[in-house]
Amino acid sequence: RRKICILDPISHTPANWLIRVSEVFTEFTEEIIRGLGGKSSKKLGSEYFVIQTSDPSALRDSEVAKFVRWNLPVQHSWPCNPEQMEGFVEKAAQAIFRKFGALHPQAVFIGQLDPGVSNRYYKSLASNLRGRTLQLFPPEVAAFKEIEAQQGDVPTLFCLVGKEGLFCGMQSPKASNGLYPGGTKYISQSSPDTISRAGAKIAEALHYLLMHRAAPGKGSHWLELGASPGGMTSELLGRGYKVTAIDRAPLDKRLDHQRELRFVLADVATFEPKSGAPFDAILSDMNGEAPDAIRQVIRLSKFLRQGGLVIFTLKTPGAVTFSEINELYVTVVGMAAAAGLRLFARTHLTYNRLEFTLFFEKVAPPHDA
Repeated sequence: RRKICILDPISHTPANWLIRVSEVFTEFTEEIIRGLGGKSSKKLGSEYFVIQTSDPSALRDSEVAKFVRWNLPVQHSWPCNPEQMEGFVEKAAQAIFRKFGALHPQAVFIGQLDPGVSNRYYKSLASNLRGRTLQLFPPEVAAFKEIEAQQGDVPTLFCLVGKEGLFCGMQSPKASNGLYPGGTKYISQSSPDTISRAGAKIAEALHYLLMHRAAPGKGSHWLELGASPGGMTSELLGRGYKVTAIDRAPLDKRLDHQRELRFVLADVATFEPKSGAPFDAILSDMNGEAPDAIRQVIRLSKFLRQGGLVIFTLKTPGAVTFSEINELYVTVVGMAAAAGLRLFARTHLTYNRLEFTLFFEKVAPPHDA
């Protein structure tokens, strides 16, 4: 017997929200949901939860929002097992169009609810469902294929499908905290030429940055702190950037003789740039205590041009509890703000472990205003 599924009506102010919390923060799930004002939750897949909250702004503005990789209002759901549903794609596509067609999304993107599963059925299902759904929408929506071309502040129709069913909602990528359904772009590091997984981390960070501001243009000069073995260095060079890389350990031999690379074998704490043009961006993925790392970024930010970018990995060694991680975050952001580095985005990336990626830009320090 096939399972009968009931379609939920759309709501423009839903109490249900789909949130994604990385598995590395599993032990903090209850505290995260409580911090979001969530009253109850249902787990979907390995990292998703449906929560009920009357304060959606908490998903973006609260202290715990940094733990939520992605979020979406559940404005339409079909709780069922698609593999057991005859004609699922056609029925789901027609229902999606009926509920969202008149709302004029800038684009429609559909992904897997659990992308880590080995069963490829749902990857194909998501692709087929998107293809059929786009046939029903106006040509300008159907023609929108480049995910990175989305406007960060304009609503997109996102849908996720998995063995638990179909979940859809309209929200801007910036509000959802990702251009892709479910978050940011997964970047494989399986190539034999890969120096380290850190290359994927900065690639994903630059992809995420597109929702907030343009990435530095080709030829921009980056100061990279804690560069060894050179995974991030390689990625930056491959994007046409100049890089001054600092570390006490050498870089991978494959980076020898790179024209746009200057490597300084030194402790970051003793490094002092030579006079000349300022840096356009600073990248810090240094190990060790986060306050020590941000102090070096602050010290060297005097060589960063006004409006320049800082991408900083907030690592949390020694911070074990939920409250300790939050206190560390507040400390680091406060130190940066006092020095004229304004936080404008923060997230947990695919290749982040117990750490966050913070995005700052250089502004006038408060005492210079």
